Amino acid sequence: MTRAAAVDAVGLVGAGAVGQAVATTLCTAGFCHRLVIASRTAEQATALAADIDDMRQATASPLHAHPGRLADLSDCQAVVIAVRASFTNTRRTDVRMAGAVANAPVIGQLAAALRGYRGTVLVVTNPVDVMARLFAELSRCERVFGIGSNLDSARYRAALARHLHVPAAAVAGHVIGEHGDAAVVCASSTTVNDQRVPLPLQQLRDELAIRAGRISAGIGRTRSGPAGAVLSALCRTLAVDDGIEELSAPYRGGWLGIPLRFTQGWPVACLPSLDAAEQRQFTAADTKLRTAYQALRSLPELPSPDSERAS
Repeated sequence: MTRAAAVDAVGLVGAGAVGQAVATTLCTAGFCHRLVIASRTAEQATALAADIDDMRQATASPLHAHPGRLADLSDCQAVVIAVRASFTNTRRTDVRMAGAVANAPVIGQLAAALRGYRGTVLVVTNPVDVMARLFAELSRCERVFGIGSNLDSARYRAALARHLHVPAAAVAGHVIGEHGDAAVVCASSTTVNDQRVPLPLQQLRDELAIRAGRISAGIGRTRSGPAGAVLSALCRTLAVDDGIEELSAPYRGGWLGIPLRFTQGWPVACLPSLDAAEQRQFTAADTKLRTAYQALRSLPELPSPDSERAS
């Protein structure tokens, strides 16, 4: 039986592993009527659209996928950016940050092409906190979010639920700051069935630290988890339902993962109370991301602040 789609059109930039997972997730969820796919080549976009059309036929999804150009995304209610430059990541620590120099020019080109876009932009490309800020400041789009802390928080709640043998819905807690080595587990405000409980904090931190690497080692890279985080964020940002999402967004002059309470699509920051150790970690994450962003903005491939003001 055909389902009713939540929104009219979503754009997707990137037909790689994560882009494919996002497209599949939106199709099986019956989230939108149209999915416009843009990729590095027209052949990639056309192939993914055809594959999703096959899924639509088999599942009676209302979603129709179409290949398109960046210019075709202007009438979409949201655009998901899931591009990745070709580079070899050899880091063992700060793994996500390794993509900054390689991915920044690609994000810069997309920002120029989508400058002034009025819908919601969800950035998946790593390092997601830095890439989301870069896209927002170069494109001047007003509704840009990174999905990293959303995935971290989901993993945290699931890991704690497994440890305590309770449903994940019983756990309320956040991971904020950087989507990376400087992630902050908000243990002091975490509750299970609305009660504070002793937490195996180091065990949870270790699980979060190794989970992405374990997935990548087995299947090449994470894909389904990020796609799920995208779907959840789209539901909130496009006013399908209200609730809290941990997304990368502007905060006190920086840009990092924070909980946002969405009401009819409009976000308000709602950080939990942090104990002294968590506050130090949050400040360190903020400093790290500001420093990384400033270093990135000096790349010759990106526009200078002066050229942005003059344009």
